[in-house]
Amino acid sequence: MNSSPAQQIPGVYHRKIGDIVVTAISDGYNDGNLDILRNVDADRAREILVGAFRPVRRISINAFIVHTKVGPVLIDTGTGGSLSPTNGFLIRNLAAAGLRPQDVRSVLLTHMHPDHSAGLTNTETGKPFFSNAELVMHQAEPRYWLDDGEMARAPNDRVKAMFEHSRSQIAPYKARTRLFVGGEVLPGIDAVFIPGHTPGHTGYMISSAGQQLLIWGDVVHVPEVQVALPDAGTNFDVDYEQAVRSRKKILDQVATDRLLVAGMHLHFPGFHHVARQGDGYLLHAEAWHHGL
Repeated sequence: MNSSPAQQIPGVYHRKIGDIVVTAISDGYNDGNLDILRNVDADRAREILVGAFRPVRRISINAFIVHTKVGPVLIDTGTGGSLSPTNGFLIRNLAAAGLRPQDVRSVLLTHMHPDHSAGLTNTETGKPFFSNAELVMHQAEPRYWLDDGEMARAPNDRVKAMFEHSRSQIAPYKARTRLFVGGEVLPGIDAVFIPGHTPGHTGYMISSAGQQLLIWGDVVHVPEVQVALPDAGTNFDVDYEQAVRSRKKILDQVATDRLLVAGMHLHFPGFHHVARQGDGYLLHAEAWHHGL
């Protein structure tokens, strides 16, 4: 008796950059309204989404494994299931990729928002998921999120909860946390400082054998809207004006250099090119690579 499939295939996709394999891992997605956007008319944003055949604001939540000579390096950890039942699938999809959490040698954070760092630690047990990994991030991130004064100045309870959540997630890694200000963080992986969304928001440039990939973190959250209208920001930007400047700089750079990018909120598997279009830009999803 034939039966229809009951679930999608695992969210895993491999892309080779020179001699380095980068694996996109889906943590799931999150749906919502357009209230998170700033400096863009909601009707205009909705028009762009409908025109792109995306009638709702669906945000992919991606992480990336970089297979280095010293072992697997994980860039961001997803939500840990903290946002909704539609996310928190990182560990499950790591297993589908043949990896256990204890196999990960380093965890690099783009920043400490819950959809990027809440998968660090099991909230029920307080134990780290990545028991053999060092935690690596820009020094401005913990300096901001661990500052009691900054937390007291947070504009609302939702933002205050981000401070509390971030602190609990990184606490088990305190003895094995490494901070940087820039440059090479691991062989073949260089930090690209993209401040504004958070004080230490960082992308990671993967370079090997003449090829490059920029994993750009949260340059955009609603890709169709913010790539077309780079002045559109979000309510989660710590420094909105700086985030806009950083976004415009990165979009200009990757369009000029025809650089392959991957993003935590670009639609899975998240590998795209960027081209100029009018006063903004246009995303081109990279064609599926069938081999390595």
